[in-house]
Amino acid sequence: MKLIKILMLISCSTFTIFGCISNKKVIYMQDERKEEFVSRKGEQMVHKIEDYYLLYNDVVDISIRTTSPEINMIFNDPNAMAQSRMASGGLLSGGDVFFLTGYSIDDKGMVELPLIGEISLVGLTTNEAKLHIEEKLKEFIVEEDFFVRVRLGGIRYSALGEFTRPGKYTLLQNRVTIFEAIANAGDLTIYANRDNVHLIRQYPDGSKNHIINLNNKDIMESEFYFLKPNDLIYVEPMKVRELGTGTTLIQTFQLFVSIITVGLLVYTATN
Repeated sequence: MKLIKILMLISCSTFTIFGCISNKKVIYMQDERKEEFVSRKGEQMVHKIEDYYLLYNDVVDISIRTTSPEINMIFNDPNAMAQSRMASGGLLSGGDVFFLTGYSIDDKGMVELPLIGEISLVGLTTNEAKLHIEEKLKEFIVEEDFFVRVRLGGIRYSALGEFTRPGKYTLLQNRVTIFEAIANAGDLTIYANRDNVHLIRQYPDGSKNHIINLNNKDIMESEFYFLKPNDLIYVEPMKVRELGTGTTLIQTFQLFVSIITVGLLVYTATN
């Protein structure tokens, strides 16, 4: 009977401490102030949106139009436009839609444009890059009217760890929330540690690892609610995955019964 008591003690301890995954661990954007939940239900959240500054190895689409057909031919290759349409059709899944047709920022932070030559864009927003290119164009195009557009090929990000479909993705949108990115990767698994998510973000001077809590609704007011190009989301598993206990109360109870059953069989066979 001593063996049975030990097995029951171990099982009960496991059942109590690591028994199952509570809803508190898997529900997104919880309100910590439960007593105010009803009155705060329709509250408008103020988003904190930060500008994105172009980085080394970014690929940007630079479109230049003038009233001169000859100059337009210099800046806009018909073959490149056809390749762009193919890329946007999904042939470059997970990559930058402008990889074949755009301009890549090199290790010096420069891109090389026809007629203009090398121009530095790293550390600028797309709007600042547009104005910078317009100033350079004025040195070559005096009497012509022109239009400049600078844009990124969507939001490219990586999803690692406890995702249903981890991988590298590109969403062809100007703005993507972290929850849209998670949904695009098939949502997080039941074992995902949602209150300790690593968001690795690229900056002109390097990378930073931010720890965010997806269970807290205040994330909607943080600078991490909207993804930036090249973000990497890594989600660790909870301890219950390592221990192998059930994810629900019923599963853990079944494990508890199985351990007791095995213990009884061992005891019966040895006595």
